[in-house]
Amino acid sequence: MTVICIVDDDASVRKSLGNLLKSAGYRPASFESGEAFLESEAAGTAGCLLLDMCLQGMHGLEVQRQLLVAGRTISVICMSAHADDHVKRSAYAAGAISFLDKPFDDLALLERISVALAQYDQARI
Repeated sequence: MTVICIVDDDASVRKSLGNLLKSAGYRPASFESGEAFLESEAAGTAGCLLLDMCLQGMHGLEVQRQLLVAGRTISVICMSAHADDHVKRSAYAAGAISFLDKPFDDLALLERISVALAQYDQARI
């Protein structure tokens, strides 16, 4: 089963997203910072990353750049409660496949995860 990583500095968001993913049959792994995620084994094996853009420490865009530099293929879904058009354009330019404004609908997230995992599977072929 493919791991879906959650990187968000808000513990309640990590918990609720983790519960949602478990109930949908996914295997979530949660991280409170971009640094913790990038240092983990999951950074090289996860199929999808739910990445908050406004993190303590390393910003979400920097996490995306580090993944690109490391040559890691992972489908990134960015999320933020405070993103403007510039941040969204930058996230897409850095390889995000989707961007969700918080709060978002659970079904919308699950649909985007399904697309992300399909793209991840295609990239691995």
